[in-house]
Amino acid sequence: MKLRLLGPSDKLLNAHIKITGSKSESNRLLLLKALYPGITIKNLSNSDDAAVMQRGISLKEGKVDIHHAGTAMRFLTAFFASREGANIILTGSTRMQERPIKILVNALKNLGAEIDYLENEGFPPLRIKGRNLTESKVSLPADVSSQYISALLLVAPSLEKGLELELLGKITSIPYIKMTLGLLKQIGVKSSFEANVVRVLPKKSIGELTLTVESDWSSASYFYSIAALSEIGTKISLSSYRWDSLQGDSILIEIYKLFGVNTEFKEDSIVLHKAGPQEQDAIEYDLANAPDLAQTIAVTCFGLGIGCLLTGLHTLKIKETDRLVALKNELTKLGAKIVVTNSTLTLESSNTITSGAAIDTYNDHRMAMAFAPMALKSAIVINDAEVVSKSYPDFWKDLEQLGFKIKAL
Repeated sequence: MKLRLLGPSDKLLNAHIKITGSKSESNRLLLLKALYPGITIKNLSNSDDAAVMQRGISLKEGKVDIHHAGTAMRFLTAFFASREGANIILTGSTRMQERPIKILVNALKNLGAEIDYLENEGFPPLRIKGRNLTESKVSLPADVSSQYISALLLVAPSLEKGLELELLGKITSIPYIKMTLGLLKQIGVKSSFEANVVRVLPKKSIGELTLTVESDWSSASYFYSIAALSEIGTKISLSSYRWDSLQGDSILIEIYKLFGVNTEFKEDSIVLHKAGPQEQDAIEYDLANAPDLAQTIAVTCFGLGIGCLLTGLHTLKIKETDRLVALKNELTKLGAKIVVTNSTLTLESSNTITSGAAIDTYNDHRMAMAFAPMALKSAIVINDAEVVSKSYPDFWKDLEQLGFKIKAL
């Protein structure tokens, strides 16, 4: 499905969008609910990723295909490996079978897991025979994906002795680890995170407990970009958000001040207000703790005609696509001068935007949504626009609510 986008003709005054629960929080809580059935979850994400997580986690034997859902692949690998009696083949899309998982598999094997590669060493598909994991200490490199770490931490309280996890090297995406530990705390699991060692104590059961998933800050990022690229005076309201969020991407509040966007908390909503112009002609930001914001920020900078140097992006090489290469390809179509390395992106300031470019999305939901705000500056076409369902199925409908003109081609 191809969509042609044009921006609204008026200011986005007092527009209100309700965003469903965070995909990251939802998938963590779905795993914890499988371990502790007394948990009830409200405001669950309506994303494809949460749907495949729900379907997969309900099985004990057979084949589980998680399609493009990287979080589900990592979390379910640890879950099935630690469920005694499970006999599962865990697979995914062609791209998923190119995304490494050896670091997590090795850690689980060191804890006593039985996991075999069915095709290429170090990559899905996997055959997992669940066992009672008796070891309680393990280490793994911490500079590749925080999802490996969270996968282990989520199953840790169900292990007989809990878990002591040593993280080797520079730790990537610390806020996601803290999110996992924060959710464990909410269900009564005790843990500690000191220096490079995380300890989680065992917990056999919990009572009835209702938890509400906060709306997704990654999804909010696209509306921050829309606000930044809009006229001064634009206001967009989003719900439901908390000032004490567990999500690392809430750093948006600080980053988008650089682009003249202020954030006000009102009850369970945030109001984005384009209060002034961007503060500088170029920005430099380390996104090691919030790499999912890189695409949105790079497009915002280009749309505003300012340069940027974004660092800490090494994990983007193993996402739904190589996001750094994808960003370079598609921003270049719009007239950008951009250089990427394995961990950085450098964009030159420019006031020239090529109109009518067709943006490829590479089976990556964030490519589609990150580029959509450019319709405020120029007509744009988004190819394979349906990929947004991975995390935000209502995205195009919500843009229409803001006044964007969207036409299927």
